[in-house]
Amino acid sequence: MTKYPLELTVNGKKYSFEVEADLRLVDLLREKMHLLGTKESCGKGECGACTVLMNGKAVASCLVLALQANGAEIVTVEGLGGEEALHPLQKAFIEYGAVQCGFCTPGMLMSAKYLLDNNPRPTREEIRAGLAGNLCRCTGYVKIIDAIEAVAEGRLEQ
Repeated sequence: MTKYPLELTVNGKKYSFEVEADLRLVDLLREKMHLLGTKESCGKGECGACTVLMNGKAVASCLVLALQANGAEIVTVEGLGGEEALHPLQKAFIEYGAVQCGFCTPGMLMSAKYLLDNNPRPTREEIRAGLAGNLCRCTGYVKIIDAIEAVAEGRLEQ
């Protein structure tokens, strides 16, 4: 199978690959880069588990071919923060109990980051709309919305 050159920046670091034309971004991230925070669930762009930021926009990485990300800046949940320096959204999800099984959490965090990057003070309705493409089968969304609202309103202890 023919391979094509791919260059992209992921979480601030530049990478070069030779990839097949049909390789999806989610597979590149998980299988070739071992960034396992990005999850795949539906494979149809309907659940939000695979949400990443591509050039600052939230995208379903299961619907993006890796070659479509050529030259792009990708941010995954691993790029938000880590144990030593959690992103405020990660802190809020922990403090507000917005994490249960955790499967949807990376996608929720990335959608929430996109929302707050573009609307720093959203209403609860705007938060709900911003998460419309993300499904959670555990929490019922209230705690997730509370956590995002707390970050937006600056109610989180730093």
